[in-house]
Amino acid sequence: MLTGCAGTAAHMERPAVIARPDASSHADLLAAVRTALNAASVTLADGALTQDSLLLIESERPQDAEGRLLQGRETRTPERFRLVLVDSRCVLIHERTLRRYELRKTVCTSVPVAGRS
Repeated sequence: MLTGCAGTAAHMERPAVIARPDASSHADLLAAVRTALNAASVTLADGALTQDSLLLIESERPQDAEGRLLQGRETRTPERFRLVLVDSRCVLIHERTLRRYELRKTVCTSVPVAGRS
């Protein structure tokens, strides 16, 4: 987990994507999301955060004892994460809590922000 210096680093943050996705970077991302959500089980697509700097995690839909989805409206909002580049470090930000998780085994690259040249 990344601590401290959040205020000074904010102006140097750039939206980022995972530049060289592999098993190690996927495990790094998965561990950070599990920690952030305090969840033992989280499923991520292999290409998560490789095309976009935003990651949405939806809660599992409730099921009955036989594995059938229960009827009803899902009222929980997805958890949102942003990947940013701070200097040369990949940092995952959990938007609800604003906690930061450095992805130490992951190589990121910045992505252009729409409207900027």
